[in-house]
Amino acid sequence: QVQLVESGGGLVQAGGSLRLSCAASGRTFSTYAMGWFRQAPGKEREFVATIMYGGTKTEYAESVKGRFTISRDDAKNTVYLQMNSLKPEDTAVYYCAARRWLTSTRTEDYNYWGQGTQVTVSS
Repeated sequence: QVQLVESGGGLVQAGGSLRLSCAASGRTFSTYAMGWFRQAPGKEREFVATIMYGGTKTEYAESVKGRFTISRDDAKNTVYLQMNSLKPEDTAVYYCAARRWLTSTRTEDYNYWGQGTQVTVSS
């Protein structure tokens, strides 16, 4: 069982930056691939970024590539999402998720989810 708690959301102006954190419980965090997803009002939850166990592979949605960076610190059981050059269309609730070993861009492949953190980007 893995419990995930996101933090770091907030209100920022367009062009600004935020860093989201996701703290995980449990002693097997290093064996999990982690993902970030987001959901805007009236829209389906969508993939943002993912990182494999060990951090050797990452993948990003085209809409955030070059602006967002996913990373992990297994000693702290934490995954991060550094978001730069934020745009109003990045406004959403951001969720972190976990699944064993390998990355995936599909929500249905993830077994554990956090409660989400709101990111609002003003124009």
